[in-house]
Amino acid sequence: MKLLTVSGALLTALAFSPVASALDAAGAEALAKKEGCLKCHGIDKKKEADSLISISAKLKKLSDAKILEHLTTGPKVKMADGSEEEHKILKTKDKGDIDNLIAWLRSLAK
Repeated sequence: MKLLTVSGALLTALAFSPVASALDAAGAEALAKKEGCLKCHGIDKKKEADSLISISAKLKKLSDAKILEHLTTGPKVKMADGSEEEHKILKTKDKGDIDNLIAWLRSLAK
């Protein structure tokens, strides 16, 4: 009986942990397209800006809060031609969609 109680508690804890949330890669990619991210960033190829895969490698050292700040505040960014412009701000305010986008970006690192 104790084993069932402990197992049940463990499964409940896992079900509500961030690790348990499944990454919706298709949803994140659709959001990136809808938000215009893929106009400047290719997933695996550099366009006007670095590819999302190369950006993903850089994200490893940043907290989710820093990535969120970058996506929602419009900081200056360098473009491939050396010019600078303000990064586009995400229009969506859906926390789940944004968290999923961040998780997807992180997952692209090889």
